[in-house]
Amino acid sequence: MPETLFANTPRIIALANQKGGVAKTTTTINLAAGLAELGAKVLVVDLDPQGNASTGFGIEVANRTLTTYDLMVEDAPLNLVILETGIDRISICPANADLSSADMEMISNEKRSFLLHDALRQPDMAVFGFDFILIDCPPSLNLLTVNALVACHSVLIPLQSEFFALEGLSQLMLTVREIRQTANSDLRIEGVLLTMYDKRNNLSQMVEADARENLGDLVFKTIIPRNVRVSEAPSYALPVLSYDSSSKGAEAYRALSREIAERYGIKMHINGGVN
Repeated sequence: MPETLFANTPRIIALANQKGGVAKTTTTINLAAGLAELGAKVLVVDLDPQGNASTGFGIEVANRTLTTYDLMVEDAPLNLVILETGIDRISICPANADLSSADMEMISNEKRSFLLHDALRQPDMAVFGFDFILIDCPPSLNLLTVNALVACHSVLIPLQSEFFALEGLSQLMLTVREIRQTANSDLRIEGVLLTMYDKRNNLSQMVEADARENLGDLVFKTIIPRNVRVSEAPSYALPVLSYDSSSKGAEAYRALSREIAERYGIKMHINGGVN
């Protein structure tokens, strides 16, 4: 049966783009922070062997005793994998290099594409009370990304404002279509997010115009600007919303968080929860 998104069911959003350097992990971290500011309880699932989302929340490698690898491949229970971050209302399933061998280990499993789907639907998931689950995918269309697309309700695609940006979307869109037909019929595109946008640059404006012409309402109204504070924040293991709350980058990610909350008709506020 199709899954219904009730008020007490986490919205699972995968952030994916097979191209690296498009601000995918940065967007995962800061969207989580923005939603948490609005009162949501968020779980970040780090599905990238580089573990950058984990590092971005200050989770030391030595403290990643159990990771998303254990969650998927070893059937580890959620309560042993999930760690608290230093940011209120944000938890994380961390990742490390163990995930780099996960593709090979999962390939012989007949349920290989559903491992993350099942892991995020363990009976004790409801105990945590998460409102959103954000999956930070690796920069490739491998079996890990397929698991994310099967597990999620929707996919958010960060798109760097650069030449040929749209051309890289074709393979991802084909993969989404295939997943819809074979494993997750309810999968939809949450939206395409323009990142690293420089309004002084004609190229950025051309990419935006091209994206809106070709993708229409799939493109978020919010645009993430190229901002030095966004780039600096990971080195302090903080979202930019905490590192420099008044920066243009922080304000942009707050706007994105509000836009997503409004799409679901969710009323959110800083000192409360999701209603």
